[in-house]
Amino acid sequence: MKVLIKRITGEGKEQPTMPFYATPGSAGMDLSAQIKEPLLLKKGAMATVPTGIAIGLPDASCVAYVYARSGLGVRHGICLSNGVGVIDSDYRGEISVGLINLGPDDYTIMPGERIAQLVIAPVLQAELVEVDDLPKTERGSGGFGSTGR
Repeated sequence: MKVLIKRITGEGKEQPTMPFYATPGSAGMDLSAQIKEPLLLKKGAMATVPTGIAIGLPDASCVAYVYARSGLGVRHGICLSNGVGVIDSDYRGEISVGLINLGPDDYTIMPGERIAQLVIAPVLQAELVEVDDLPKTERGSGGFGSTGR
């Protein structure tokens, strides 16, 4: 699949880093912080960090998801403030990453630092059919913890 990509440059901005697969087996492309100077993310604080890129997905059969980088999350508690970012196929604006520092210490995001990963995935758009009752299953309406620990 081909995904179009546009680097967003402006006055005084460095050339944005293209997303890239870190290894041949990577599912996600690394996204980098497009900031001019280090950004201090205090513990408990949130920030929206631009990436300097916009993408053009082919059509509604695919989506781009923005996920946290495992190392930042596990080592420093730097996670996505919205859990997972969803980039719809018709969005053409700059991709920004909402980060939150859930770690015990302040963390400094450096210009060009890899801050998230972008995964392209297929989408099935559902046709909703309203019914009075749903088909029965073994689990039924059992919710959180109903299938065991």
